[in-house]
This record gives sequence, C-alpha cells and structure tokens, in this order.
Amino acid sequence: MKFRTVLVFLMLAAVAVFALANWTAFTAPTALTLGFLQFQAPLGLVMLVLTGAVSGLLLVYIMLQQAGVILEARRYAKELSAHRELADKAEASGFTELRAFLEAELRRLEAQNAAGTRELGARIEQLHNSVKPALHS
Repeated sequence: MKFRTVLVFLMLAAVAVFALANWTAFTAPTALTLGFLQFQAPLGLVMLVLTGAVSGLLLVYIMLQQAGVILEARRYAKELSAHRELADKAEASGFTELRAFLEAELRRLEAQNAAGTRELGARIEQLHNSVKPALHS
C-alpha cells in the first residue's frame, strides 16, 4: 500500500477512536442555528456525519477521476495499437515495393549482362573469322 493510503486509514481510525471515546459528548444535545432556524441536535454527531459525507463525496470524486484516467489510457492504448498496426503495414508495403524494385533491377542487369555476353561472343567470333584467313596463308 502507498504511504498516503495508510495515512488516510490511520487518520480515519483515529477519528473513529476519538468519536467512540467521547461518544457521550458527541451525542449531547445542543442548541444549533442555521441562520433563521434554531433546533436541538447533538453537535458532535452532526459534525461527524458532515465529515463522513464530505469524505464519501471526495472518495466518489477520486474514484470517478481514476475511472476516467483508466478509460482514457485504454483509449490511448487502442489508438497506439492501431497506429502501430498501420505503421507495420506501411513498412511491409515499403519492403514489398523495395523487393519488387530490386527484382526488376536484377532482371534488367541480368538481361544487360546476357546482351553484353552475346555481343562479346559475336565480336570474338568476328575476330576469329577475320584472323583465321590470315593464319592459313
């Protein structure tokens, strides 16, 4: 557990122990006023209930905020996954295009090499034919 969580639980436990130790004072009726309205009620109990209500509202607020953060993190994770998949597809497409280009270049070079070899063979044959009569004479 985090230190803050332990501290909050210790503080709540301290308030509970304090309220139990002073329960008679908490439940003693007192004259209370709300501006224009006056009534008899135990002040300690009213304050304890108000403190509990405010604590409960804060707890609900924190839980809603955490849920929002979790939902936003999930949404970002899904977006990131979609972008990663799109990038992977683009990269694969780029590799496919590069492979097709390299294969085309290889075929072109092989054809050029074959044409050069045929041309060289034809020149050698031509030279051989031109040198052959000079050798026989």
